[in-house]
Amino acid sequence: MKKIIFSIAALFILFITYSQSVFTGLPIPKPVSAVHGIGRFLLPHEITIITGKNTELKKIANRLAIQFRNATNYKVTIKEGTATSTGTIVFLLTADKKIPAEGYRLQVKQTSITITASEPSGIFYGVQSLLQLFPPQIEYTLGSNGSNSNDWTISTTTIEDYPRFAWRGLMLDVSRHFFTKKEVEDYIDEMSKYKFNILHWHLTDDQGWRIEIKSLPKLTSVGAWRVDKTGTFGTFSTPAPDEPRTYGGYYTQEDIKEVVQYAKDRYINIIPEIDIPGHSLAAIAAYPELSCTPGNYQVNSGEQFMVWPSGGHFYGLIDNTLCPANEKVYDFLDKVFTEVAQLFPFDYIHMGGDETARNFWEKTDAIKSLMQKENLQNLDEVQSYFVKRVQAIINSKKKKMIGWDEILEGGLVPNATVMSWRGMKGGIAAAKQGHEVIMSPTDFVYLDYMQGDPSIEPPVYASLRLKKVYDFEPVPDSTNPALIKGGQANVWTEQMYNTRHLQYMTWPRAFAVAEVLWSPRTSRNWDDFIQRVEFNFNRLDMANVKYSRSLYDPIVSVTKKDSVQLVVTLNTEVKDLAIHYSFDNSFPDQFYPVYTTPLLVPKDAATIKMITYRNDQPIGRMMVIPVAELKRRVK
Repeated sequence: MKKIIFSIAALFILFITYSQSVFTGLPIPKPVSAVHGIGRFLLPHEITIITGKNTELKKIANRLAIQFRNATNYKVTIKEGTATSTGTIVFLLTADKKIPAEGYRLQVKQTSITITASEPSGIFYGVQSLLQLFPPQIEYTLGSNGSNSNDWTISTTTIEDYPRFAWRGLMLDVSRHFFTKKEVEDYIDEMSKYKFNILHWHLTDDQGWRIEIKSLPKLTSVGAWRVDKTGTFGTFSTPAPDEPRTYGGYYTQEDIKEVVQYAKDRYINIIPEIDIPGHSLAAIAAYPELSCTPGNYQVNSGEQFMVWPSGGHFYGLIDNTLCPANEKVYDFLDKVFTEVAQLFPFDYIHMGGDETARNFWEKTDAIKSLMQKENLQNLDEVQSYFVKRVQAIINSKKKKMIGWDEILEGGLVPNATVMSWRGMKGGIAAAKQGHEVIMSPTDFVYLDYMQGDPSIEPPVYASLRLKKVYDFEPVPDSTNPALIKGGQANVWTEQMYNTRHLQYMTWPRAFAVAEVLWSPRTSRNWDDFIQRVEFNFNRLDMANVKYSRSLYDPIVSVTKKDSVQLVVTLNTEVKDLAIHYSFDNSFPDQFYPVYTTPLLVPKDAATIKMITYRNDQPIGRMMVIPVAELKRRVK
């Protein structure tokens, strides 16, 4: 009897251990439900993918076949039949209403794999989850890296899954720094793996106009180029008038069409943004007559041109706004939106509307005349007048308008969708008025913010750690959930000069955004999420995608004891890390003291150095903070 009990206990422990090891390989975002079996599916050396006759399923199968061939060097065949046999992967469309839009059922048996969905997008998302069940080497992108070893096995599993929100977005700013068509497509590839379905493409701003408008050629011949500067964006010296404008670029209309199709094949819609009336210096450099204060303008190269007073309205040192009182502006915008609407099949166009510096408006006779003619009481109503005119233009192209939450000021135009970025309050106000809302608040989803301690991160004016992103909840209390279309993270690229740093700033925080927008709120679990993040780090390594490891770095807080001695408190986002530190200018390793309680900074110490270890192996980065910096942080 004891032997039987012992055997049962051993099997139970084995099952629990096995389940935990498999669980770390569950996808990001976390499925609605997942049930693991005790068997395994072995990927055969000759793989057959069965699609039926659906053209979209064949496209999905072709991309999956390429990935299998690159990673394994196995033979892959795609067939139209419906019969399931040993070793097959079957895509099956069904009329089963129990599978919601974009949802799927993934069944991994010992002999075969079946992905069932009510529409092709569900099959695509099921494939993304399937790939995350395989070892990270499945992300190899070159055939020479492939391996024909026999370890391509995954646990038998049944996953039932569907998204919480219909709008699951990432915004990519290509104005501040230009990214090539190929780099944008690579970004789309990465976001599609984690079930994002919206790319908000920020195509125009003060630093560059990135979309070809054939009826307005100077937008790209002039507006797409600026003086090349390297350093900290926003602090550069003012370029001389004769300095060559060599940095920049733009997308031809053919480029746009190709990117739109590339995204569509991955079930991502692209919403274009033409940011107006502010953020328009690139357009004004091309066509100065669009300003309320015509003159000689240049595309901004990263020098300061606006001021953001603490607690007050910001104002422009240079007029970077389109003039609401100038009829030429609306003729210009009609031409722009006519061509934009023809290039982007998605239902929406984003008109920006944020951070409009109005100090030049209030001094302009044309604006004063407009206010008198239209009975506008203040500059909020002037901007609202502009927004309403823009919406009429966008609607005339059979498109719906989205704007940043400033479009609420002066009275929101009917049927506009609000993207709330200045916290949640704009979205709450819009929802109370019955408008659709996309939540994109700075304090949770601005991926241009620093990810860790300022001592080790590229400098930006604010910080946003992974845990805070994971705490994002798009539906505020007492708000009608039906009006919250979803959420979006924004990647503003002032300080992102290249695609490697773009990747670094996006991942892993975009993992958290993906899970918040797809998975049930009740399933959120930080410790479980971190296990899956670490598993996906291995996948990113295999795919040569850069990411931040700042979640392993200490969180540093500074106070004073008796108003004199500095006290340093250290924490970590991740459990089971040891923080080793020193005050003696040497570099700590696993043999140095381990942080356990708040540290009193020695009177004559110059720096604190620290690094995290896991199981006696370094996992965080070496951080060096001068004591003088600690004193500044107390202030």
